[in-house]
Amino acid sequence: MKDIVIVGAGIAGLATSLGLLRLGVSSVVLESTDSLRTSGFALGIWANGWRALDAIGVGHIIRAKHNKLSGIVTTSASSGVQTAELPFRDSHTQDDLEFRCVNRRVLLETLANELPRGTIRYSSKVVHIQSEDRVKSIHLSDGTVLETKVLIGCDGVNSVVSKFLGFSTPAYAGRTAVRGFVYLQDGHGLEPKFLQFFGKGVRYGVIPCDDYGVYWFLTFSPASQEKEMVQDPNKVKQLVLSKLGKASDKIMRVFEETELENMVCAPLRFRYPWEMLWGNISRDKICVIGDALHPMTPDMAQGGCSALEDSVVLARLLAGALKRNDEGNEHHAITEALEKLVRERRWRCFDLISTSYIVGYIQQSDGVLLQFFRDKFMARFMAGVVFKKASFDCGDLTVS
Repeated sequence: MKDIVIVGAGIAGLATSLGLLRLGVSSVVLESTDSLRTSGFALGIWANGWRALDAIGVGHIIRAKHNKLSGIVTTSASSGVQTAELPFRDSHTQDDLEFRCVNRRVLLETLANELPRGTIRYSSKVVHIQSEDRVKSIHLSDGTVLETKVLIGCDGVNSVVSKFLGFSTPAYAGRTAVRGFVYLQDGHGLEPKFLQFFGKGVRYGVIPCDDYGVYWFLTFSPASQEKEMVQDPNKVKQLVLSKLGKASDKIMRVFEETELENMVCAPLRFRYPWEMLWGNISRDKICVIGDALHPMTPDMAQGGCSALEDSVVLARLLAGALKRNDEGNEHHAITEALEKLVRERRWRCFDLISTSYIVGYIQQSDGVLLQFFRDKFMARFMAGVVFKKASFDCGDLTVS
């Protein structure tokens, strides 16, 4: 029997396993695919995410490969006119607020390389879960059955573990996202800034990772005729190019030179925030974190950051429970730790899901009045909201 089994070798799963390892607790990570999944290409990591990466001891490795961005520039895609420029700064301390766009493969490989060989078991797809007495039985697609004391679901939006706990399937947000990555051998020539553009019902961003690699995204609400187009990569690229508006040559080049295999198109899904209030985040030594718990729209770039927060908090609480187990009452100690995880993370998740959805609705609105107020007056306010969420500190791995 294993002490701890983690389902999913994504950001949350690997970070949790590594956080536990730093505290002397081993785990097994089950991954359904035959290698690390790097779909999505890149993600923005704010100061709260970097605090978590520093806590598990890999922040310095990842920082060295990605440029720090100094601020955000918003531009009207309709007119090509810049509407705002704001530095990344903590509104309370006035200190710089760290933000970097991180290559997803680099992040996952860095986390995986810190784990002992054999920790991650690939081609291990979970098809069924049983919980009897104090033993969890995990049935895999190849017929293997693993038993564990603690089961942690980090298996993403289509989580088997979250379904077992009673969560509903994440809802469609009414928008579609196209994400892409391009490597320009002669350099992209962009400033180290988050470049964001708004048009009629469209929001897109261009974010340099380093001096050569650029990540980009575009979100929109597909019209009826566009719903068929998003199934064809060639048509997706043409659709994206048609929605850029009055973009500069430098920005156009980023999209034009992106290869079809370096683009992905998918509907945006999110968890209804009220499920955070009454859902079973933890039950009988089974819990979920990351996208398995709180899938959210990407409008604040907090999906990965909040998953890293979850990982640090869970590793700290779980390792602390195991180390304080002087009287042998292991079941009670672990259950209490997971209940504390729920108390610490429930409202944070509710807040991030809700705020991301609202920010996305405002940013992508095609209403004339709301567009006017957004472009003229709301840029600073919305940036302030995003910056405040990014200032959060989940703490370190110190066990009290």
